Amino acid sequence: MDRHLLALALLCAGTAALLLAAVALAVLPGPYLRLHALSPAATLGAPLVALALAVDTGPGRAAVKLLVIGLLLAAGGTITTMAVARTTVRARPEAER
Repeated sequence: MDRHLLALALLCAGTAALLLAAVALAVLPGPYLRLHALSPAATLGAPLVALALAVDTGPGRAAVKLLVIGLLLAAGGTITTMAVARTTVRARPEAER
């Protein structure tokens, strides 16, 4: 029972981060502000959801796979954010900063 409550708390935190990033994407002007708002979704929201699923699954191979996916999402989110920012700078040097 405790494991399920922890998984629910992690899932709620991850979902809240994803929803907050989605709202910020709709509200903020300019590509750099939007990119800054989406960065926590990629580096925090998705890995928290993967961690919640791993905790709910319990010990075993499936949990390890979910943890690896969470780590890849956390690392890949940062790299993707930097790549999109560099491409935006090259494509639109006059964009709002």
